[in-house]
Amino acid sequence: MPIKIPDLLPAKNKLQEENIFVMDESRAFTQDIRPLKILILNLMPLKQQTETHLLRILGNSPLQIDVGLLHTSTHVSKNTPAEHLEQFYKSITDVKANKYDGLIITGAPIEKLAYEDVNYWSELSEIMEWSKTNVTSTLHICWGAMAGLYYHYGIDKYLMDEKLSGIFTHTLSDPREKLLSGFDEEFVVPHSREADIKKTDIEKEPRLKILSESEEAGIYLVASTDGKQIFVTGHPEYDAFTLQKEFDRDTAAGLNPIIPVNYYPNDDPTQTPRLRWRTHSNMLISNWLNYYVYQETPYQLD
Repeated sequence: MPIKIPDLLPAKNKLQEENIFVMDESRAFTQDIRPLKILILNLMPLKQQTETHLLRILGNSPLQIDVGLLHTSTHVSKNTPAEHLEQFYKSITDVKANKYDGLIITGAPIEKLAYEDVNYWSELSEIMEWSKTNVTSTLHICWGAMAGLYYHYGIDKYLMDEKLSGIFTHTLSDPREKLLSGFDEEFVVPHSREADIKKTDIEKEPRLKILSESEEAGIYLVASTDGKQIFVTGHPEYDAFTLQKEFDRDTAAGLNPIIPVNYYPNDDPTQTPRLRWRTHSNMLISNWLNYYVYQETPYQLD
């Protein structure tokens, strides 16, 4: 089934070129079906790139999805045209009275900042509090996962000695968990972050359960026992070249970054990286949409 997106959203053409089933608003109006209403809080600097990443894996679901885009009004984006934000994005003030089947909170490259020093922390806290009553299930990604664990459960992050960047192997902690349905016993996921959460802190919280982890990358998937909060510390939404773009950016900035682990063939940055995590990414999002959103949400959201 397709994802329903605004007629003129730039990501539409890119997704159609990749044979992703998208449906613009005009066509969707002719169908008598209640799609899942999914809101994306996009905190990433390159918002248009992140839109494409997330819409790509949402579009692989067998469910019809009506996607809305949200941004924080207390932070002025320097990397996304104001016209794009004005045309396609809303703020929490615009949607506060609405109900949604699901919410996705993206990452942001601000792991080194204390949460309270983030200039939109107050607004983000308002959104996360609002989600408790207005959203069936929320999926938090990377820094968004750390922020969610801190806000909802008081679990803090810890800065790492060096940036974690690369493709890492993960295993399942509880294969019976619905979010992991259909997963291989081992699978790979991209990570790109400078902070981490401690397993011992998660284990102390009875309302949380660890679903997947990696010997090299640490905790990967955490879920609340009621399924309303899902935390993903990696970046399953990344495409084949996202880590390369980050590596090239940091190299050009003179940061002397490490070569992303297990990313380039033979760890040679002159070679073309291969996409090895798409199946897992699609399965993760499909399972979340089916078991934690579709199976739990009321037919009449209001």
